[in-house]
Amino acid sequence: MNTAAAYHVPVMLHESVDALAIRDGGVYADLTFGGGGHSREILSRLGDSGSLYAFDQDAEAEQNIPEGDERFHFVRSNFRYLRNWMRYYGIDQLDGVLADLGVSSHHFDDETRGFSFRFDAPLDMRMNGRGGQTAADVLRDYDEETLARIFYLYGEMKTARRLAASIVRRRAESPIATVEDLVGIARPHVSPAREKKDMAKVFQALRIEVNHELDALQEMLAAATSLLRPGGRLVVLTYHSLEDRMVKNVMRSGNTDGDVEQDFFGNRLSPLRPVGKAQVASKEEQQANPRSRSAKLRVAEKM
Repeated sequence: MNTAAAYHVPVMLHESVDALAIRDGGVYADLTFGGGGHSREILSRLGDSGSLYAFDQDAEAEQNIPEGDERFHFVRSNFRYLRNWMRYYGIDQLDGVLADLGVSSHHFDDETRGFSFRFDAPLDMRMNGRGGQTAADVLRDYDEETLARIFYLYGEMKTARRLAASIVRRRAESPIATVEDLVGIARPHVSPAREKKDMAKVFQALRIEVNHELDALQEMLAAATSLLRPGGRLVVLTYHSLEDRMVKNVMRSGNTDGDVEQDFFGNRLSPLRPVGKAQVASKEEQQANPRSRSAKLRVAEKM
């Protein structure tokens, strides 16, 4: 297996790139470069005069950059800064934007970064390892009420308050620094019948907080909507209900709250129009790549 494929297996690769309806000379943005699978597929369909701008804040993703293609531009940055970087490159409009919001297989499989409860490691969970707070910092510094809110909102956990209280009691005795530390605290607060799924929610909640994922998503969706040319496509793969709700609302109403504005005659004023219904991975893909089971593909077109 080559390095890029080992880094991340792209979900619904052909379906998502098909949805961009690529034009030969178009300008596109792949906001979650990862292993480069989506970018390579876009480049294979793009004409010589086209351009692709690929974003990733993880330095390790740079090893997957395709060499010798002048159409390709790598942006080592969080996609929340899409508008700033397009201004830097002198790009006023985009023909299509693709975002695969799933965490790369590389991050879950890296035993050193603390994204998965399968391996003991320091509680880091930063997508960008160059700075910012870690998951251990969050568990050490946040008060009980804030921790409870994070586990309830981002992990959708019914036991959020009890888990937060246990964390505060434990950290008064000794630091919560490793994956095993957190798993030991969380285990009494998850259902034995659903331990893997519930434990995944604990880690999801912390990861979202550490990386400010929902704030970044909101900023990116607003920037993408404004940058798309009329007829341009926004294509997004989501993996949990929180981000999917935001994407669906933006595609239907133009804002993350889902409030639809209307003119005097009752016509919708949303800048985007959903294209078809949400798609899920085929049974064959779900069997071959279990991480595709929770994925939803949504597409919208700029009005």
